[in-house]
Amino acid sequence: MQHERILILDFGSQYTQLIARRVRELNVYSDIIPWSHFDEVPSDVKGVILSGSPHSVRDSNAPRPHLDAMLGQVPVLGVCYGAQYLAQTHGGSVEASDSREYGRANLVEVNSKDPLLQGVPIESQVWMSHGDTILSLGDQFEPICSTHDVKFAGFRDVKRPVWGIQFHPEVWHSKDGPLLLKNFVHGICGCSGDWTPASFADETVANLRSQIGEDQVILGLSGGVDSTVAAALLHRAIGSQLHCIFVDNGLLRKNEFEEVLESYEDMGLQVKGVRAADRFLEALAGESDPETKRKAIGKVFVDVFDDASKKVEGAHWLAQGTIYPDVIESVSATGGPSATIKSHHNVGGLPDYMKLKVVEPLRLLFKDEVRRVGKEIGVKQSILGRHPFPGPGLAIRILGDITAEKVQILQEVDHIWIQGLKDADLYDEVWQAGAILLPVQSVGVMGDERTYEQAVALRAVTSTDGMTADWCHLPYPFLAKVSNDIINKVRGVNRVVYDISSKPPATIEWE
Repeated sequence: MQHERILILDFGSQYTQLIARRVRELNVYSDIIPWSHFDEVPSDVKGVILSGSPHSVRDSNAPRPHLDAMLGQVPVLGVCYGAQYLAQTHGGSVEASDSREYGRANLVEVNSKDPLLQGVPIESQVWMSHGDTILSLGDQFEPICSTHDVKFAGFRDVKRPVWGIQFHPEVWHSKDGPLLLKNFVHGICGCSGDWTPASFADETVANLRSQIGEDQVILGLSGGVDSTVAAALLHRAIGSQLHCIFVDNGLLRKNEFEEVLESYEDMGLQVKGVRAADRFLEALAGESDPETKRKAIGKVFVDVFDDASKKVEGAHWLAQGTIYPDVIESVSATGGPSATIKSHHNVGGLPDYMKLKVVEPLRLLFKDEVRRVGKEIGVKQSILGRHPFPGPGLAIRILGDITAEKVQILQEVDHIWIQGLKDADLYDEVWQAGAILLPVQSVGVMGDERTYEQAVALRAVTSTDGMTADWCHLPYPFLAKVSNDIINKVRGVNRVVYDISSKPPATIEWE
């Protein structure tokens, strides 16, 4: 089934992926493509959104999309840079603002009769993030809203279904942003909203069955949401042709290998546990650079699965639980100007010697969408509610080189931290939590003795998809108890700190 979709042209904004998520929350599929890859509007596209950008429309190297191929063909909404580009190319003027507007603002004039702004009240809070501003619109556009400092906060084409807004409706700070996007996607573009978790599951199962045929598939389970939902979809599609492997890389949480294998016993999956800790730790010996560690883990991971695949007759596919943020953070998933943040062990092609093709049924889903699909197909809540855990495991939570002793220390610290959250009924309020072993030692006093031991950082964030995150404001008495438990029970640690940075500018993981 071909679904209606909204096409998002990416000009490099940090918020582009949020636009996609907001559209998908309306049960309408959205695709992001780099502006330079756009030639014409595909037949299934019902509307186009032009994203923001770190560029100024006045820059000589600024993105310059081919507007004639879309304007008048389908409804178009320009956001921030997109709006300024529309104005500049239609007789308006864009200049550096005398007073740059970043952050919260309020609409002081709203044309409530305009279909884009129906239901949006005066004084509605919006989020601005731009250094340029539109000084004039030209004859083809008319204003539809303004703030105290921005006269042309929103405008529309007097003849065609084209709108521009200088604020960001996709961020949660814009209180009526979801309503504005709903007005555009459902009202103006006429999308019916038929892209649901149920439809995704049914269509993915059918596509997997057609794609794989009679071949055998191996899949690396981690115990987390992504690989489990991928396995459940594949099991629906091909049944016993799926062979799941759970690798003990020596970098798992305390007792995790046994607990994860036990959690899969009633799911009908064929799961084999492989202990390979020595291979991973040997590959990591002496390595301190985060990217080098990730790549070393990725290489051993592939080698382990290459060995496993040779034991499965007819295995031609390696299935992975790759999701959209993995792709975005590894390379620019849209082919746009975004910089690589970090590589992921399960993103990208396989080496030539490994004669397997890759299948990634969740590659275009955000984490919250994966959970909704998992719920739809009956994956247990105990798994769906599990915090994300990085593929490289504790290796990227041990800053510096990796040793078996450091892994054991961090496993004990992490166990106290996670179990503490569960015992205090705080686990489900946190999106992701972990402990980090820092490459510093500090002076302490235990009893009458001076100590010089390790420091650890605790991290807990709230998020929906991992693209942005805020640190959790956990109760001080709880943090004090966890800190005390760690210092008293984990030999080698005498200092605990709590990470209160958000993403951006920090990432969730430290490496």
